[in-house]
Amino acid sequence: MWRRRRRRRGRRRPAVAAALSLAVALAACGTADQAYLDGGPRPETEFTPRIGLLLPDTHTARWETFDRPLFEAKVLQLCPGCAVEYANAQGGVATQKAQVESMITKGVDVLVLDPVDARALSSSVRKADRAGVPVVSYDRLAEGPVSGYVSFDGRQIGRIQGKALLTAMGPAADGGQIVMVNGDPADPNAAALERGALDVLRGKVRIGKSYDTDRWRPEIAHTDMTGAVAALGAGNIDGVYAANDGLAGGAIASMKANFIRPLPPVTGQDADLSAIRRILVGEQYMTVYKPFGPQAEAAAAMAVALGRGDPLDAVAPHVAGDGTGRRVPAVLLTPVPVTAATIGDTVVRDGMYTVARICTPEYASACAKAGLTV
Repeated sequence: MWRRRRRRRGRRRPAVAAALSLAVALAACGTADQAYLDGGPRPETEFTPRIGLLLPDTHTARWETFDRPLFEAKVLQLCPGCAVEYANAQGGVATQKAQVESMITKGVDVLVLDPVDARALSSSVRKADRAGVPVVSYDRLAEGPVSGYVSFDGRQIGRIQGKALLTAMGPAADGGQIVMVNGDPADPNAAALERGALDVLRGKVRIGKSYDTDRWRPEIAHTDMTGAVAALGAGNIDGVYAANDGLAGGAIASMKANFIRPLPPVTGQDADLSAIRRILVGEQYMTVYKPFGPQAEAAAAMAVALGRGDPLDAVAPHVAGDGTGRRVPAVLLTPVPVTAATIGDTVVRDGMYTVARICTPEYASACAKAGLTV
């Protein structure tokens, strides 16, 4: 059983005088607990923790568009009286450290943290732990004594991307030359993605250039891709491994500015709307869809449970290392590759985007070709 200490704000438990009353109370609790595990709210008499949600930036579209609203909605479903304090670090380590400190000072009962820099935020995780505030590491695994982790298997995503790139390259997959545009070197997810991609690509293609991209900034990817074109030659790039859709967009913009036609296949991740549209018109080959609803909902369930001091057994079926040698409860979800042929069966079917939102007049012809009609 996994149980973390938490500070209580004057919570008092009524005494039960008789065995019959105790049995009734336990039966009621069992019913409420089952409803909670089935996705319903706990009774209003339950302790209602304050939950802090700290996301890393706004240049990756998913955080504000999907993760935040989905997380907040699930918290309110599970715990109508709970409050969510929110902060976005805008890519700044110092900013996020200050936000963690502020939330601890405000008296939040649990933090859900997607660290800008997993190593740099370890001191903040330790500070929260000393204050009795459990930390759920969201998407990126923060270093330090976290109480839970919710994410996708980064190495598996990298393998999915690598396999897709080889498929798209066709005959060039046998000895062709690629450029790798990796993520932030301070992000453990980026390292896992690269390892997974290299599991598939190494020995099959030549890596002409490989770049790490500070803070996942698309403009840095643009600059690096421009350098790769200059060094390798516009006609000598058979594929581009881009770790996410923002980096893919930067690399594609650079190649278009350098008049590379046709564009080589480019990978991505996160199923950004702009990437879905690039896939439709043939500028990007694929992305990796990480169903944000299940991820945000799992984090919300974990946060509510930790905030109340409940065990995580029912909401966290996996375990993961926290960087200190400890194994912590985790939810590890399954990523899904998306190409032009599968947009309708993935992001549209799941309600992430409607066909009407994707298929503006500019993309009507490409949508029709892909079988996407309003």
